[in-house]
Amino acid sequence: MNFKLFLISIIITLFAVSACESDYRPMSFGQVDEVIVVMDSTNWDSETALAIEETFGKPIETLPSYEPTYRLIFRDFRNNEELDQLRESKNIIFAAPIDSESNVASFIRAVLSDEIEERVRSGESFAFPLEDRWVRDQWTLILTSNDDDELSEKIRNSEESLVGHLMDREYERRTEEIFRRGEQVAISDSLWENHGWMVRMQHDYIETVDTTNVKVWRRSLPDNDRWLLAWWKDDVPSADFIDQEWINATRDSLLQKYVQGTREGSYITTEYSDQRSVITSEMDLDSRLTGFETLGTWRMTNDFMGGPFVNFFYHDPETERLFMLEYGQFAPSVGKRRFVRQFRAMGRTFEADSTWNSVN
Repeated sequence: MNFKLFLISIIITLFAVSACESDYRPMSFGQVDEVIVVMDSTNWDSETALAIEETFGKPIETLPSYEPTYRLIFRDFRNNEELDQLRESKNIIFAAPIDSESNVASFIRAVLSDEIEERVRSGESFAFPLEDRWVRDQWTLILTSNDDDELSEKIRNSEESLVGHLMDREYERRTEEIFRRGEQVAISDSLWENHGWMVRMQHDYIETVDTTNVKVWRRSLPDNDRWLLAWWKDDVPSADFIDQEWINATRDSLLQKYVQGTREGSYITTEYSDQRSVITSEMDLDSRLTGFETLGTWRMTNDFMGGPFVNFFYHDPETERLFMLEYGQFAPSVGKRRFVRQFRAMGRTFEADSTWNSVN
C-alpha cells in the first residue's frame, strides 16, 4: 500500500472548517512531535497498539542517541467530556476494530459514513486522515479494520505513507515555527539575484565562508552550534550518477575543507558504524527538480565531537545545475529530533531559478 490509501478521505462525509481568517475555533494543544493515541485501555497491549508503536514510535536510526519518531501517549475516554478534551489535541489517532463494542469504536462509527464503514468491512480502506476537524492546526488519523490482526498488519504494511502524512504536516508547522520569529529575507534575495537559487534563512545565521560556489552560515550558541554549508555546480546535464556513495564522498570533501574544528587537522566527516545509519532517499518533489535527502551523524576527525546532519542535493535539468545544502549540529546536552526536523523543513524551502544560465 502507498499514499493512495489517503485518497479515501475525500469521500468521508464530514463537516470540515478550513483554517482561515473566519475560523475562530481554539488552537489545538500539544507538542508538534507528540501523538495522542486513543484506544480502549484493554487494547493497549494489542497487536494494533504494538504496530502503532513500531511505526509512529519507531526509534530514529540517524540520531546520535535514542529518540522515537514521535512520542506516543495512549489515552482512553469514559464520557463525552473526556472525549471533548482529547479532540483538542494537536496530533491524535483513534484506533479500534470497526465492530468492537468499545467507546472508541462507537466514536469511529459515528464519524464514518455507512458507505465508508462498508469499505472498511470489505477490506478496501482502513486509514482516514482529517485536517483541522475539531480545532485549528490539528492532524487526526482514524485507523480501523475488521479485527486486531488485520488492522495491525495494514498499519505495518503502510508505515511509509502513514508516518509520511504526519511528517509532511510537521514540516509545514516547523517552517512556520522557524520563521515566525524572524527571517533574513535579504540573504535569500541576494542568493536568488547573484547565484540563481535560494533557501529561506533563519534570523540569526551569520555568513562565515563566501567563495565562488560555496557558502557557509553558522548559528553559534554556547550549547547549540548549528551550520549550513551550500555548494553548487554548473554544467551537470544529468543526475543519473548520484547515489549514496557519491553523495557522501562529495559531502566529506567539502566538509573537510570548509567546516573544520578548532584543533589543528580536525574536520567533520561522516560517521559510519553498526549503531548509526546513513540513509539516502530520493525526494518526492512537486517541481521540475530532482532531490535527494541524506540523514546521518558526523564525527570530528582528531577530536571528540559529533552530532546529526541533514543533507540535500537538488538537480535542475532545465539549467543543468547541481546544488548541495548540508545542515549540521553540535549540541551534546539537548535532544536532536526537533532540530533535525527543523533542518529537514528548512532544506525543503530550496528553489532554483529556471531561467538562470552560466553567463548571468
